[in-house]
Amino acid sequence: MNQLLATEFGFYTPEIKKLDGYDNINYIVKDQSTPYIFKTYGYSKRLVRILEAETEVLLCLQKEGSNRFPKPIQFLDGTFVKVLDIGGSKTICRMLSFLEGKFLGDIVPTEELFYSFGKFLAEMNLAFQQIDNYVLQARQWEWDIQYLHLNKKYLEDIVDPHNRNVVRYFFQQFEENVVPILPGLRKQIIHNDANEWNVLTKTGNVSGIIDFGDLAYSQLINEVAIAITYGCYDKENPLDWAPAILKGYHDIFPLEEKEIKVLYYLIAARLCTSVCNAAHSRKLNPYNIYATVSEKSAWQMIHKWLRINPIRAELVFRKTIGLPIDQVETIEEQVEKRHQHISPILSLSYKKPISMSRSAFQYMYDTKGNTFLDAYNNIPHVGHSHPKVVAAGQEQMARLNTNTRYLYDLLPNYAEKLLSKFPDSLSKVFLVNSGSAASDLALRMAYAHTNHKKIMVMEHGYHGNTQISIDISDYKFNNPKGQGQKEHILKTQIPDTYRGKYTGQNAGKLYAEEAIKQIETSDHPIAAFITEPIVGCGGQVPLAKGYLKEVYPAVRKQGGICISDEVQTGFGRLGDHYWGFESQDVVPDIVILGKPIANGHPMGAVVTTQEIARSFEKGVEFFSSFGGNPVSCAIASSVLEVLEEEQLQKNAREVGIYYKSLLKELQKKYDCIGDVRGSGFFLGVEIVKGADKETNKTMAHYIKNELRNRHILVSTDGPDDSVLKTKPPLCFTKENAKEVVDTIDEILAVYYQKN
Repeated sequence: MNQLLATEFGFYTPEIKKLDGYDNINYIVKDQSTPYIFKTYGYSKRLVRILEAETEVLLCLQKEGSNRFPKPIQFLDGTFVKVLDIGGSKTICRMLSFLEGKFLGDIVPTEELFYSFGKFLAEMNLAFQQIDNYVLQARQWEWDIQYLHLNKKYLEDIVDPHNRNVVRYFFQQFEENVVPILPGLRKQIIHNDANEWNVLTKTGNVSGIIDFGDLAYSQLINEVAIAITYGCYDKENPLDWAPAILKGYHDIFPLEEKEIKVLYYLIAARLCTSVCNAAHSRKLNPYNIYATVSEKSAWQMIHKWLRINPIRAELVFRKTIGLPIDQVETIEEQVEKRHQHISPILSLSYKKPISMSRSAFQYMYDTKGNTFLDAYNNIPHVGHSHPKVVAAGQEQMARLNTNTRYLYDLLPNYAEKLLSKFPDSLSKVFLVNSGSAASDLALRMAYAHTNHKKIMVMEHGYHGNTQISIDISDYKFNNPKGQGQKEHILKTQIPDTYRGKYTGQNAGKLYAEEAIKQIETSDHPIAAFITEPIVGCGGQVPLAKGYLKEVYPAVRKQGGICISDEVQTGFGRLGDHYWGFESQDVVPDIVILGKPIANGHPMGAVVTTQEIARSFEKGVEFFSSFGGNPVSCAIASSVLEVLEEEQLQKNAREVGIYYKSLLKELQKKYDCIGDVRGSGFFLGVEIVKGADKETNKTMAHYIKNELRNRHILVSTDGPDDSVLKTKPPLCFTKENAKEVVDTIDEILAVYYQKN
């Protein structure tokens, strides 16, 4: 190295210090006390051209007459970029001046500092407008946000499957919200890597920037997005720090409205690029700390950014630079519009309904910019807008969608995957469009197989919205506005160990004895007994332990079949069990599926035995226009894959235990909490008026609506609507659970203080 520096630059007694680098080797070289940066790169013809383009840019910037940018230093032969033989390898070499200053990453941030950061970048970008370089215009690579898709090949290098899918989500959001308008955004040369270790400061202001190796001919707004990303990614509330950078830039180089509209997604894209490349670098070289130094902060910000409503971010950005804020319709106006064509019998949640715009995993975004933590919605089972599920539907919809009268692999393949989750005796599946349709079909099968019409149902049970489903749903037919209990319906009491007459260890057996007596004294044989393993509309009430193990044999003894409604309890939601019936140590004859089976896509299923299927086959042809169509099968199959990939049943068990323990601790603190029950992510909190267990609907609704006002979603259920129910998507975290319980604690503390 000493000989090289002497021959090429005339440095005869230099001090040399090797620096860490990402994909090239750099040195600090001091000659006669003047520091320089000597940079070396592995040879490629393409890289030579890029470095020559970078040199051209840096030389143009020197015309600005400031010491804010590195200055290319000539070799003795007058060139700036040279290919030399170092250690027997062709190596690209160049020398740059050394800029003094403290790195932005070493300075305690202030709004003034961040404002000067934005201002500096704007001034630099204005200077770049004088430069027209076709090498940079032709450059396409992963670190240029407009080419985000080039990073998809690194997705599988992200080890954690949930993190991988969060990145996939932002890829999809970029394709939806940014790609269509990219051609209309201003483009020019940008620095493209204004991170905290490339930006220099002096006396509280940004004074310079180094490392122009990422220069790109890209959308101008990407410069701002990158600066905000690296300025904010280690902050507790990143959106609070973005305005200072944005305003500093805009005051010098005004931004356009269409650029602001996509800024949220561009910031997310840069974060995704960072973690994708860090994951790939770790795979190639696990010991290269430099390549992954910012990865932890990037992941932290990705998860914080996910929680920020895109509308909220845009509102902050618009306000910062003085763009007008569009007025959205009031809730009252939206309700009035809805009721012009939609009957008010289609109810709305909460005292003050919410107008939603988007959702992601466990978060929902309203039209005003608020983010809601969804601790309630059990239909998006693996998470709202899960990218793997979305992609499965999009791709199949673009390929083939038809009815089941044609042959296609998706139907038998999905059936096989689904049935692999069941005991061997449950070997046939019929696909329909909803849990309600599944309940209807299950009853038809029961009638066909048994030739009986009597149906035993559970008190407070609910099984759907078709006429047959309502007939077997005490929650509906026993409502004051309901149709009443029909003659062929036999209702048995709910085996509730909290509010019922049997509460001890033998409660299940005692409740079962009463149900069996009803069966034995019935005027007609029972065709089927249907119940949920946890009775949702009964107030999230788990059936007393051992109950079904006693009742099922009695039903079968007189020729009936046993139906488990797993619409809400299935697919791992209970944590300890994939299906709710497993908690009772029984195997039903028919299982009803719906809601989460396809993550919100309208689908349901009936799973049954070969024997019952054969009985049903003796009747008229069964056909469902959309049941089991290719798109539904593709989506449902992806749900099973995500459940396995992200180990979501395990998450439901571990987080559910933690969640329930927090609620139990809260129960000790407040006498209005009478019972905490359920398992996994199917929990109920019974709100009462004290030790006498009298229901307290008013308090339950107060808590529910106060949580809504604090942007947390739960609901209420039960005969008196006095039970808080929480059934979140299975990606819910311990931090989310603690947030819910801490917020309930705050609500009750204030209430008790006032009362």
